[in-house]
Amino acid sequence: MLRSLDIRDMLIIDRLDLAFQPGLNVLTGETGAGKSILLDALGFVLGWRGRAELVRPGAAQGEVVAVFDLPPGHAARAVLEEAGLPAEDELILRRVNTPEGRKTGWVNDRRVSGEVLRALSDTLVELHGQQDDRGLLNPRIHRKLLDEFGGLEPRVAAVRQAWRERARAEKALAEAEEALAALGAEEDFLRHAVAELDRLDPQPGEEAELDARRRAMQAADRIREDIARAHAALGPGEGAEGRMGDALRWLEGAADRAEDRLDPAIAALSRALVELGEAVQAVEDCIEALDFDPGALEAAEERLFAIRALARKHGVLPDDLAGLAGDLRTRLDALDAGEGDLATLRDAATSAQAAYDRAAQELTDTRRAAATRLDAAMARELAPLKLERAQFATNLSEGPPGPEGCDAVAFTVATNPGAPAGPLNKIASGGELSRFLLALKVCLAHGASPLTLIFDEIDRGVGGATADAVGRRLAALSQTAQVLVVTHSPQVAARGAHHWRVEKRVEDGATFSTVAPLDPLARVDEIARMVAGDTITDEARAAARALLGG
Repeated sequence: MLRSLDIRDMLIIDRLDLAFQPGLNVLTGETGAGKSILLDALGFVLGWRGRAELVRPGAAQGEVVAVFDLPPGHAARAVLEEAGLPAEDELILRRVNTPEGRKTGWVNDRRVSGEVLRALSDTLVELHGQQDDRGLLNPRIHRKLLDEFGGLEPRVAAVRQAWRERARAEKALAEAEEALAALGAEEDFLRHAVAELDRLDPQPGEEAELDARRRAMQAADRIREDIARAHAALGPGEGAEGRMGDALRWLEGAADRAEDRLDPAIAALSRALVELGEAVQAVEDCIEALDFDPGALEAAEERLFAIRALARKHGVLPDDLAGLAGDLRTRLDALDAGEGDLATLRDAATSAQAAYDRAAQELTDTRRAAATRLDAAMARELAPLKLERAQFATNLSEGPPGPEGCDAVAFTVATNPGAPAGPLNKIASGGELSRFLLALKVCLAHGASPLTLIFDEIDRGVGGATADAVGRRLAALSQTAQVLVVTHSPQVAARGAHHWRVEKRVEDGATFSTVAPLDPLARVDEIARMVAGDTITDEARAAARALLGG
């Protein structure tokens, strides 16, 4: 509910504080007094696109503050949450405008964009008038209005879910087909590469091990000849061990005749022979260790070079070849299994499409039933509004499939029997259009989200009993929603629960607009003025009292 509207320095308003009430709020006044400026100011703070020059001449800036009450569960709370703004029981919208046209908005003292203000406005206020392009005349929202009237949101939600499932299934199928096509393009490469890697079967760490073995065998081949020469020089026979053995035997044979003078030499040679024997044994052990098959070196080199060449070919490290083989084998397995997987995904996509088609058809059927009920309700509402010969029809046609079904919905009217039907704003005249919109809003109001409904001279072009019927329906609407009406009709004004008069005054050559709440006596005079014009007679006051009492 709109609780208050404060306007500063906007057009011909210097300062205005309005406190609105629940129920039917009526604003009246002479033409040009500034009633439309109030709606311009409200539209400005709600982020609507409107007049460019709003700041009062000579003012530094214009400002509008609107305060709304937000009950628990109000749709505006979801908008605030999505925008990262705190949701409280009181919603304060503030927007300023400079003479240069710069606009700045706040929500509960948090700076916001015009887009956020407009999103909030869709949940707070609904404007109806002959330029009702944001409301009932907008064919883009007719389907949503029909769904609200018929209470079809559960079925719409089911269609949305089926649409999402269908989209997911089709996306999975498309991705699988794309992946399979990509794999198919490299099938020959995959099969050749996997076979080549399987034949070689390289293992992590194998390249380093082969390289070490190759280096060892190459080194052994180079030093083996020198070690063999050393073994010959140290060994028995012509080697050092043989010659030292001969020398020891010769000295031992001569020792008895040398009277112990050879004993130190014999002892030293004995020790030397022991050390020399150990050296010879170590050399022999080394020769045995260095002994290898020349073919082993060739084989190690051949495998080492093969591993390195394959690593260069695939652009990986030798130790990563085993992992690469696993990856390529997985892709090849996916290719081999792809057709089977595609068949499963195609079945899933077909089933999801069928489920969506069923849900959409059920929604279409319930929409047709709701359209029939809406047309009947409109027929009942149009008769008291002196439009009993007019025909209202809710037309359903096939539209592109989407998350809310396959239906296009349009409200059409024919003002006279036999006349062709067409869109509301193309067929109805100004006065007829106002009454059509009012009847439609009365029918759609049941179960709709609570909004502040604004009717801008919706009673234009009607009078007498028809104007009285308009007033009664506005009063009925105000039982479930706050209603603001700008009107020139005394019959409508008399139905208001709260009444304000918009006046224009001139001070020091400047024009200002003011709004004053009317007490019961002032209200009689205002309605009498609306009945009789500038000269208020006793008869006009009597008529005003009769209207207020009716």
